[in-house]
Formats: sequence, structure tokens, C-alpha cells
Amino acid sequence: MDGTSVGMPYYPVSNMIRVASRSVQVDFPRSIHGIRSFEGLRNRGEVVAIHGYPLRVASLKDIIKSKQAAGRAKDMAVMPVLEATLDEQQKNRAEKSR
Repeated sequence: MDGTSVGMPYYPVSNMIRVASRSVQVDFPRSIHGIRSFEGLRNRGEVVAIHGYPLRVASLKDIIKSKQAAGRAKDMAVMPVLEATLDEQQKNRAEKSR
């Protein structure tokens, strides 16, 4: 991991752990509003490919649940887009299962 650093941005107020290199920066929360356990979050998550590498991400349902629980203005502002995207995902899955 040459050139990669691990830190805590905005310490001590942030609950994030940041992993950064020259080409990418990823923040990992240590707790998530509205989510009981990381194990459940992981089990409901999906694997996506980023530059050919598999990465498990939270399901859109869990992201929406977390943003609703947080209740911040910036989270509420994106809810219509997230909910419309979830509706589309569910329609596409229903069509594929026919």
C-alpha cells in the first residue's frame, strides 16, 4: 500500500475512518444512523465492481433508512432521488423475475 494513508478526518468530531491514496479516498463510518449492526448491513449489501475490484456496498434501502434516521437537511434533500431510484430498481427486478 505504498502512498496510502489511514486517518480520522476532522478528529475528534468525526466518526469516520479515511483511507486515502493518490487516486482514491474512501471514508468508512464507525456507526450509521438507523442501522443496528454492520453484520446485517453487510448481509443486505450488494457487491459492485470498481475498476474491476469487487466492493460490497450498503443496499439502497439501508442508505435511505440511514438518511431518514439522521434527519439532516442535506440527507432529506436527496431523498426524492434515492426513493425514485429504489422504485426503478424494484421495477427492474420484478420484470427480470417474470
